[in-house]
Amino acid sequence: MRDVITTDAAPKAIGPYSQAVVVDGWVFCSGQIPLDPRTGQMVDGDVASQTRQVFSNLERVLAAAGVTFDSVVKTTVYLADMNDFAAMNEVYATMFAAPAPARSTIEAARLPRDARVEIEVIAHLPRG
Repeated sequence: MRDVITTDAAPKAIGPYSQAVVVDGWVFCSGQIPLDPRTGQMVDGDVASQTRQVFSNLERVLAAAGVTFDSVVKTTVYLADMNDFAAMNEVYATMFAAPAPARSTIEAARLPRDARVEIEVIAHLPRG
């Protein structure tokens, strides 16, 4: 059994997928790109600005599932250019308390809507 998580506080799915799915106490969030949920448009700015928007979107999806970044155990970061790693990582480092979740970072040839960054997360629901 799986529960689909949907919130108007984050960008709507732009394809046949869910914002997040909960299965057996695990929250699987689809990748978020730097879309403004109010306008559906990409935010202006550099990769740091885009990364902040991505985390804002993820925070809203996680909240709809009943968790915070403290529950995140794994992230996957996709960058359009690995030269943006340091700027993305500076923002990323402010989002998680120690110990940080496991992470993979991948350079992708192209991201949806030509975003510079996309991030997906897996979180665990608290017991009880």
